[in-house]
Amino acid sequence: MLKTFEELEVYKRGVVFRIEISQFCKLLPKEETYRMKDQMLRASRSITANIAEGFGRHHHQENSQFCRQARGSLSEMLDHLGCARDEGFLSEDRYVELRKCIEEVWKLLNGYIAYLQKCAMSGVPKKNSLLS
Repeated sequence: MLKTFEELEVYKRGVVFRIEISQFCKLLPKEETYRMKDQMLRASRSITANIAEGFGRHHHQENSQFCRQARGSLSEMLDHLGCARDEGFLSEDRYVELRKCIEEVWKLLNGYIAYLQKCAMSGVPKKNSLLS
């Protein structure tokens, strides 16, 4: 049984992606600090924050909703990466690498959402060791 959200593979992969984005943002020009940089940092952090918050709700349906919000932030990041590439801040090769990271997190997130929905439909109680 999972004790914390930090044990979820989707969370771990989300952290890796968040760090990659943070490193990229350090390379953006100063004039992008309050534009692209701020937007990208917020969206990438939202992914893992929503996974964590959903886990803490201790209810499958609520957890699923927060995971769908995380998925929305992944879509937002895909748009930001496209903008960064189009503006010349991101090479095509690096864009492809980061897009693969998004796709990996997306697949894991979809699997986790499907699992949560299956548990909710079958009435499986969700117990977290943090509360035990």
